[in-house]
This record gives sequence, C-alpha cells and structure tokens, in this order.
Amino acid sequence: MNSTALLTDHYELTMLAAALRDGTGDRPCVFEVFARRLPDGRRYGVVAGVNRLLDAIENFRFGEEEIDQLRRNAVVDDSTLEWLANYRFSGEIDGYPEGELYFPGSPVLTVRASFAEGVVLETLVLSILNHDSAIASAAARMVTAANGRRMIEMGSRRTHEEAAVACARASYLAGFTATSNLEAGRRHGIPTAGTCAHAFTLLHDSEEEAFRSQIEALGAGTTLLVDTYDITEGIKTAVAVAGPDLGAIRIDSGDLGVLARQARDQLDALGARNTRIVVSGDLDEYSIAALRAEPVDAYGVGTSVVTGSGAPTAGMVYKLVEVDGRHVEKRSTSKQSRGGWKKALRRHKDTGTALEEVVFQASAQPELGPCDRLVQIPLMRAGQIAPDVPTLEQSRERLRAALVSVPWEGLKLSRGEPAIPTVYLEESR
Repeated sequence: MNSTALLTDHYELTMLAAALRDGTGDRPCVFEVFARRLPDGRRYGVVAGVNRLLDAIENFRFGEEEIDQLRRNAVVDDSTLEWLANYRFSGEIDGYPEGELYFPGSPVLTVRASFAEGVVLETLVLSILNHDSAIASAAARMVTAANGRRMIEMGSRRTHEEAAVACARASYLAGFTATSNLEAGRRHGIPTAGTCAHAFTLLHDSEEEAFRSQIEALGAGTTLLVDTYDITEGIKTAVAVAGPDLGAIRIDSGDLGVLARQARDQLDALGARNTRIVVSGDLDEYSIAALRAEPVDAYGVGTSVVTGSGAPTAGMVYKLVEVDGRHVEKRSTSKQSRGGWKKALRRHKDTGTALEEVVFQASAQPELGPCDRLVQIPLMRAGQIAPDVPTLEQSRERLRAALVSVPWEGLKLSRGEPAIPTVYLEESR
C-alpha cells in the first residue's frame, strides 16, 4: 500500500509544528471519535472502515516524496519535517469493531497517544470512518428491507473509482451478497457478479441474436436483460433461446412491481418456473421495501448505496477529550463534547433485545450485568494492529446478530428516535 501520509488536511501539520515548537506536542492525550447525532431519519448507524483505517495508519509514513512535497510548498519548518520523517504511530487505539451498531455519543474510536502523534491522524480517521460507515448504514437498511433476498452492489459508475471499492466492501459488510466491482473482489475477496448491459443487445441485429450469443458464452444459467425493447417479447425470446432452465431475467426500468408480477406469470406459463427475476434501476431502501410482496428474487442497487441513500457522511467528529489525564471538552452551544476517556457497554434484556447504550468514564467502569456487553475492543497496541481484530466475514456476522438485537420499532424506515437511547453514567445515577 502506498503512503497515506498526505491524505490529510494542511492544518493538522501546522498544529503539529506549533505544538512541537512550544513543547506541548509530547503531552499525553486522548482523542475520541463519535457522532453527535444520526443522519436525519436514521435509527442506528453501522460502524465500517475500521480495518481499512488500521491499514492506513500503518502506512501513515512520510517518505522522501512526501517530505519533498511539504518542503517545496513550505507547509512546515525543517524541524517539523525531520519529526515527520521519523513518524510512526506508537500509541493505542480502541474502538467499536466493524459491523457494530453505534448511536449518538457512542465512543466509536479512542486514540491514546501524544498530541503530536494523535492530531495528525484526525483527517485520515474521519475520511475513512465517515464514508464507510455512511455506506454500510444505508446498505444495512436495504438488506433489512430486502428480507433475505439477494442483493448486488452495482454503483461503481456513480462514484469515484477508489470510493467504489470502499463502497463495495461496506455494502458487503452490511449483508449484500455480491458486487459488480472486480477490484473489490481482488482486494477484499467479495463475490462478484454481472452479465450484459443494454449495449450488448443493441450491438446485435436482433434481441434473439444477442441472447443466443450470451448463452453460448455463459450458459443457460446466465441472467438476460429483457427490457431493451418490449419486456413481454424479451421474456418470450429469452425462454425460447435458453429453454426453461434459464437462470434469471433482469428488469431495469418501468414499474418494477407490476412488471415483476407480469414476468412471473409469463415465465411460469412458458415452463420457466425456476427462472429468477432480478430488478434494478434507481432502487433504495424504500423502493425495495415496497417490492417486498412482489415476486422479486434479487435486487441490483447502484446510486443510492454508494451515496449513502441521502446521507453520504456519518457525521463523526474527532475530538480531544483528555490532556495529561485532565478532562477537556468543547462547550460551544451547538457543538458540545464530553471530556474524558470514555468506554461504552450495551445493555440487553435477557431475550437479547438491546435496551440502551451506556457511556462511562474509563476510570469508573460499572459492574457488568448478566446481559451487559462492553462494546469497544483493542485495535492497536504500541502502534501495531492488535491480534484478533475481526475479519470482514466475522464483521458481516456481527452486524447480522446486532440487527437481530434491535427493538422492532428501531428497524422501521420511518423517522423516529434512535433505536436505543444513549445514557451517560453520571446521568443514570
């Protein structure tokens, strides 16, 4: 992986330079990542991007090219450049594992290091966690709306080429079954899927020729796109060419509910009872939920998932909460923060349903009840990635279990309060 050191904001380094100059850069500090609120209309958030972030921190190194760039542009002085050339994060990081739910005030990530080592990570931390968590949060709502049906992420053409890979990963974490993005398949081992677009049909002199070519190349189990011209004729031609063992048809436009019902009836009448129906075309969690009663077997989702379905950032912030063991906090009216190194536990009923998120000072951990669970885990120790950080597959399972624990009303797509309240220990006494 290339250096991630310049994936940061200018002011991180000017703060660093000033702190090194006045001697405060070595003061032990605690930084905390949290969201003051959830995006409008959301009941929960999904933590994603943690493993990508840990790799990025390991590669937050200032090599010759990075130092030359800073020197040419006079970003910082020579003594700061010398410090950066030797930079290796050596602190400790705890946080919510990927696939965990978060709520307003949840201490999603805690960085313990000197001010100098910790402050330069702010932009990198937020850019990864805010993006990936926004995508995973939207994708999880779509997966819930799909109610167990296959979900394919296909939004690469609607976002930045590198964001497309991150989006595919976050969507897969949230429960999508495949992605169209081959680089995501290579980097993260995500199953990939895809057949042909309308251009392939238009290339041929007839729809029949296009279908026959695709089947000869990919077999009768492929998915044929049947809405280039007339859907009824397209389905008829598809079954005539592939036979009743045709794998699936895809419908990419129109009133998808009505078309899916008509397609199911037509396929059954043609003897293709096992041919699946895949729908795509500007789907989001609301349109997916509206199709729940229709004979749809799989959904292809693009623009809405890679843009966070209207919430492209999770709104997380990175705040200094402790200096030399002393609590510090921002007190401005609209952007308050709570001081001190904090941890969180989640309380559940004995049935497993989540009750509340309890945030407490790390120095005053309450006694855990039989259905309480600490949420944070070790992520980095002495600058090294901690052992047993969950894998992508383990994170998928974590999220599946976490969503099962959410009170039923918290899974609704309608507006409302967070699925569970956040309680600060000093307030619960």
